[in-house]
Order: sequence, then structure tokens, then C-alpha cells
Amino acid sequence: MPSRRRHPLLAVLAAALPILLILGVYLGGHPEDLPGFARSAFVADHETRVVNEAINRIASDYYRPVAKGRLTNASIAGAVSSLGDRFSHYLSPREFREFSQPPSFTGIGVSVGADRRGLRVARVFDASPAAHAGLRAGDLIVIANDHKLAGLSAEKAIALIKGPPGTDVKLGIEQQRAGRMALDTLTLTRATISEPVVASVTKTVHGLKLGVVALATFSPGAHGEVRESVERELRERVHGIVLDLRANGGGLVDEARQIASIFVEKGTIVSTRGRTQPSETLSATGGAISPSIPVVVLVDANTASAAEIVTAALQDHHRATVVGTHTFGKGVFQEEEPLANGGALDITVGEYFTPSGRNLGGGGVKQGAGITPEVLVRHGVDSNHGLDVALTTLAAKVK
Repeated sequence: MPSRRRHPLLAVLAAALPILLILGVYLGGHPEDLPGFARSAFVADHETRVVNEAINRIASDYYRPVAKGRLTNASIAGAVSSLGDRFSHYLSPREFREFSQPPSFTGIGVSVGADRRGLRVARVFDASPAAHAGLRAGDLIVIANDHKLAGLSAEKAIALIKGPPGTDVKLGIEQQRAGRMALDTLTLTRATISEPVVASVTKTVHGLKLGVVALATFSPGAHGEVRESVERELRERVHGIVLDLRANGGGLVDEARQIASIFVEKGTIVSTRGRTQPSETLSATGGAISPSIPVVVLVDANTASAAEIVTAALQDHHRATVVGTHTFGKGVFQEEEPLANGGALDITVGEYFTPSGRNLGGGGVKQGAGITPEVLVRHGVDSNHGLDVALTTLAAKVK
């Protein structure tokens, strides 16, 4: 049978293919080594080419070694920083992984403030070891595992309470009972606690039972915890609710919509607009508590973003009295956009507007208008005094 002769050109191409492949891979990563006429064909545009060229030259010519990944991260971070938007950030791959993890901590489930004799409990988070042990806001922790806390810095005192989950900590607690201070000893088992979201408590003012529901952040599922706490307070037959949003920096817009819907039965909660984001109006979802139950929202200078959305919605619908100080004034929202290197852009993509059409922010580049409370607390809004003013205001609304 006659044999077929291989075409000489095919043989040459077959031999050259591996060399061309290697050369293509190299030049793809080193476009500056290409001749001018070919460089544009390999690189999409001039700006990208210049950035890649600069990174490659720094990596190869700088007097000490610098990882290309580090230079890439720095160049992206610099681009975002040039926007002058304090709410837009670049998250490196490591930062984005940490950002994506559900936040948690090991402890007993309280937030505390410094006191010369120890640690004053500011909030006790629901379903925490502290809540199960009966700790209450206002209690004073004076001893931790036989160490007196008087004179210690807050950091050192807190360090004595912290420890591995599953281990015990013995606390000496001063509590108000029958008008007198009493010292109790409680043993709590530390636990790994998901980021605390809601703390609730029933207070009595002028003979009226009032509920306080404090929300720390608008994280996924926060609306369910707020609703559960509000309904639990109502089962206690409280005459009104204080929604405490002090130091709440915000979170998810849809959580804000659903939390506002606990108090507002119908109507617009917030509308959003962006350049590539479609304009959207988010309305109340229904199922609100009775409008006859008075509500006060307690805010401070760190009440921001989603917390301002809820506050403004209740204010615009005349559903609540706002007590506290001028709020942060954000008015814009961000979106996390993952990148091919495992990092992400967390950049401002739009603005939000209250039911009455107000924008509370300054576009991310200046201080925004924020929310002005109807009842101003000029001093001590973040102390017990701020809550006392909110409770007194609420009691006056009870009919």
C-alpha cells in the first residue's frame, strides 16, 4: 500500500507549536517585551497595558523583592482610594474571606462600659450565657475569678472574663435589689456566640411597663430577632416600645425594610437609585404591630445607613418620635463585587431616599444631612441618661 507523504509546512508548524505556546504565555505576562505593533493586539487597552507594565517593572527592577500580588492589591486599593469615597474599599483576598465569615466571638454575651469599680453592663444579649444567668443592664461586674476589677483598665478587666468556649468564669456582680445594692456570685460557662444582634428588657417608668429593644446591626435574619423581641415585650403587656439604634452602623437594606415593617403597616420604606442599579422602591411587607402602641427610636451620631433608613421611615410615616442626637448621615449603599484574584470591591453603587424623598447622605465624599431628632439629647446620649430620656418621652406618649 503506498505511503502518504507529510506536507513539509505541516511538519514545520508541528515542531514550532510548543515554542509558540511558551512564547505566548511569557509575552502575555510581559507585554512590555512585545514590539509596539504587536503590543496593542495582545493588550486590550492602553491604560491596562500601562498598569501591567508598571507592576512588572517594579517587581523586576525594584532594589528589593516585592511580590506581584502585593503590588496588584496596592494598585486596586489605590484606584478605589482615588474616588475620595470613605465608604468604598478594596478587600484583599484574605480580607474578603474574613469579611465573608459569619462574625462571632467567645464570651458571655454582654457589652460593657468602664467603671472605676469594674465593668458596668450596658447590654445583655438575648439567648446568651449572661441572659440565662440573669445579668441585667446596669449590673456592675466587680470580680472575675477572684480578681477584683477596681482600678484595672477596661481592656484588662475584659481579658479576665474572656476565655475558651466551654470554660467557666466566676463573676462577682453588684445588682440593685429592693433599693439596695447586693453582691452576688455567678458562674457562667463561656460560649462561642454569633455576633450579638438584639438585646431586650422591660422597664417601669411612672408605673408604666415599657419595652426596650436594642439592635446592634442589620445582619442577615436580624428582622426575625427584632420581631420576636418586640412580640415578647408585648406579651409582657408593655405600653410602648423603645427601638434603640445607638451605635448601629447599618447593614442590609432588605433587613431595614423588614424591621421598619414591624412598625409601619403599609407604604414606602425606602427608594434606591444608582447609575447601573435599577431604581427601586421598597414598601412595607405587612404584619405590623398595632399603630396604637407608641414607639420611640433612640439614635446617636453613630446611627448610620440601614439604621437611618428605619429611623427615617418611622419618622416620615409619623409612627415614632426620634430621640437622641443628629445621626451619621450616610445616604448611600454599597455592593460587594468579587474579583478574579479572590478579593472584592466594596464600592458605593447608589443612593437611597426616605419616604418623603430626603437623601440623608453626602454622596460618600462629605458629611450628609442625617436625621434631626424631635427630642434632642445634648449630653450623655450614649449613657443611661439617653435611655432615660427615651423612656420618659415614650411614657408621655402612652394614652
